[in-house]
Amino acid sequence: MEEKKEWSEEDIGKLINIVSHQLRRQMCFFEDEDGLTNMQKHVLHYILLESLHREIYQKDLEREFQIRRSTATGTLQLLERNGFIRRESVQQDARLKKIVPTGKAQNLRERILENIARMEALLKKGISREDLAVCVKVLSQMSENLLGKEKRKGYRHE
Repeated sequence: MEEKKEWSEEDIGKLINIVSHQLRRQMCFFEDEDGLTNMQKHVLHYILLESLHREIYQKDLEREFQIRRSTATGTLQLLERNGFIRRESVQQDARLKKIVPTGKAQNLRERILENIARMEALLKKGISREDLAVCVKVLSQMSENLLGKEKRKGYRHE
């Protein structure tokens, strides 16, 4: 049996990186024949939910997922190429394209929700509500710390 590693405060970046890689590997077990990656499923889920209430644009995805324009563009291009979304021009600005889920995406909605819920449950297994609240608070603060550094270096997030 493998010995459990004790982590220290100096290991926080390394630990977050390891958990991120483990999460990506675990998602492979839950990928369906739709061939979507975890990130694509989260983006598609966001599009499916938000488009019920308002128009969705690439900038919304960049802001929601804290990703660069190039990452959002690549994700959307794959989703469009695979028939999950289409981009439509808007009347007031022909350069602006709203993101619209297709029937194919609508048909996957329940499965995507189930996969995300299964992974979230696995992540939270055996952790108290109080500890999860602290975890969310700390990770949010770390994200804010990193965003502040990126803004000082001139990265664009909006």
